[in-house]
Amino acid sequence: MAEELTPATPDESEEPIKQRKNGLYPGVSDELAENMKSGWADTELRDLEPIAQAAETAARRAVLSARFPGERLVIPAGNLKTRSNDTEYAFRASVEYAYLTGNQTEDGVLVLEPEGEGHEATIYLLPRSDRENGEFWLDGQGELWVGRRHSLTEAGTLYGIPASDVRELAGALREATGPVRVVRGYDVGIEAALTDKVTAERDEELRVFLSEARLVKDDFEVGELQKAVDSTVRGFEDVVKVLDKAEATSERYIEGTFFLRARVEGNDVGYGTIAAAGPHACTLHWVRNDGAVRSGELLLLDAGVETHTYYTADVTRTLPINGRFSDLQRKIYDAVYEAQEAGIAAVKPGAKYRDFHDAAQRVLAEKLVEWGLVEGPVERVLELGLQRRWTLHGTGHMLGMDVHDCAAARVEAYVDGVLEPGMCLTVEPGLYFQADDLTVPEEYRGIGVRIEDDILVTEDGNRNLSAALPRRSDEVEAWMASLKG
Repeated sequence: MAEELTPATPDESEEPIKQRKNGLYPGVSDELAENMKSGWADTELRDLEPIAQAAETAARRAVLSARFPGERLVIPAGNLKTRSNDTEYAFRASVEYAYLTGNQTEDGVLVLEPEGEGHEATIYLLPRSDRENGEFWLDGQGELWVGRRHSLTEAGTLYGIPASDVRELAGALREATGPVRVVRGYDVGIEAALTDKVTAERDEELRVFLSEARLVKDDFEVGELQKAVDSTVRGFEDVVKVLDKAEATSERYIEGTFFLRARVEGNDVGYGTIAAAGPHACTLHWVRNDGAVRSGELLLLDAGVETHTYYTADVTRTLPINGRFSDLQRKIYDAVYEAQEAGIAAVKPGAKYRDFHDAAQRVLAEKLVEWGLVEGPVERVLELGLQRRWTLHGTGHMLGMDVHDCAAARVEAYVDGVLEPGMCLTVEPGLYFQADDLTVPEEYRGIGVRIEDDILVTEDGNRNLSAALPRRSDEVEAWMASLKG
């Protein structure tokens, strides 16, 4: 049996809590310090139930345990990152950690300790702020500053994993022996404690395995993805209703409108909203969102709500700002719609992952040849990739807790792999005619169209999770008209 990890004894000579350099109070009197220690009600929560996905996270840990028998596995949540001076970015736990625990708090670490033929899991967290040393009201991360933390007992109940004090973990890891792997890139203190015990190659194997484990979603994950998409649909409706206000201001009114829905119904947006009006639609990741919104032009809105459990939607619609496509806009839009239809039809169990991309690209290449923008035949265009001047990007990607989920998976398991029921991916072809592209007629220049939906592979084909949002050009116009009243 592998050696048990024994937490180190905390140093009793704690450093005093630092005062802010330009704080208005020079210090704390003994009387005030003593006063702040007492007179507080017992707030321990004793009627908690496990989180909704506790059974799923336990099953995921079991799969991980079976893959790496006899090895200590360390998966950190990450630490706060400074935005500027003494302010931090909003914290988002590492996907690997959240996937295996359901917990989302900074500084957390999941440790799977070899035990018999499997592992014993412990979640290491910051405990409640100390009332004896004044941390709870004097420290910048104390509970009176940033909010109450769960006690270790509460955390154990919520996540179904015994919880210990994370401040003792680094010392214990330094003393530990036996094979160990860590997910790198999230917690420099934990990595430093393991620096002489791990190798980059072995750690990468752990990261790749956890990425591939997310390729097939369980029922809980599918439900969360649908929840994210449903909120996203409502966010798109919100935007259409205020396009007149966006015309009076800028693309940022669109971004802000969608963000309100994401924060009210979810955790955040899953990625920076792309609110690209007019020629900005030809910039694939236009997130500055500071441009004008003009009647007669198109708005490419690529946005997704992230749920409280970190699952994100990723949906794109290209909308006529005045509610009606011009003849040329409709021609280009309908070509992209036809390409997307072909791509979605190719998503089914047993199909190659690349099939949906190839199907969509073929349609777009045919249209470009038909319009006289590139010399055929189509097979030549596809072989040489000539359509890419105007299609630019791949036709989709895996979706889940990251907008580009499973990115560390092996190529043979992802883009060279085969689709299975439970996989969720985007299908998002596009055509982009840059404003300075002299190879196309002038009237094409500055028009960009992308249509993107979130597609679940099912036992008998696929299900469009975002089907509630119209796609066909005439349906888009009718939908916009109904929302504008």
